[in-house]
Amino acid sequence: METGLSGKTALVTGGSRGIGRAVCVALACEGVRVAVNYVSDSKAADETLRLVVAAGGTARAYRADVGDEAAVRAMVAQIEADLGPVDLLVANAGTSVPEEPLAFSLDNWRRMFRVNADGVFIPVAAVGPGMVGRGYGRIVCIASIAALRPRPRLAAYSAAKAAVIAFARSCSESFAPHVRINCVAPGLIETELAATVDRDALIRATPAGRIGRPEEIADAVVYLLSDRSSYTTGQTLVVSGGRVNLP
Repeated sequence: METGLSGKTALVTGGSRGIGRAVCVALACEGVRVAVNYVSDSKAADETLRLVVAAGGTARAYRADVGDEAAVRAMVAQIEADLGPVDLLVANAGTSVPEEPLAFSLDNWRRMFRVNADGVFIPVAAVGPGMVGRGYGRIVCIASIAALRPRPRLAAYSAAKAAVIAFARSCSESFAPHVRINCVAPGLIETELAATVDRDALIRATPAGRIGRPEEIADAVVYLLSDRSSYTTGQTLVVSGGRVNLP
């Protein structure tokens, strides 16, 4: 079955590195025009553009802080002028800052929600109504298994990612029937974050016996954006090597 994505326009937030970069390349391979969002690392964004072109795709980079509503709406307006209406959104931008249990920092809480929750809400709010009006749209929000299991050193991050799942679940009914929204909840993936954790312990706790690759998350994202998942909305797909399972 074809994905039905060729000729569409996608916005990938946090597209300059890691999972976001892998998603951009995977979408390019499906014939999608890709808008690569980044907040500060223009060299990384340029590298993503190079990889997209090498894959035979078309992409442009757009700088915007996903926690800034005015900046995001301006970015979306520019993307639509350059590439056409946004058909596909991958709300991937995120950050994680561990802190000791019981060291509750309101500043850290607000930062985690600004990037991880506001950074999903604002792009979805910017493109969702247009998708509904046009009668077509696909959205994937990148959550985390931290939203589904206790993480004592990541309480604020976990809460923000849980908010993403609840938000997508609610939007799935608001956007139906022609716009679908789902989440992917990755486990530990080979990104910069993996260098900050006890890899050996996490690998031992993972039935698959290894850390995941960004491309494996990208494959899940492409599936949820594509016609192959045409009867799926409001769901969270866990891609964690078996470390976390939903009923």
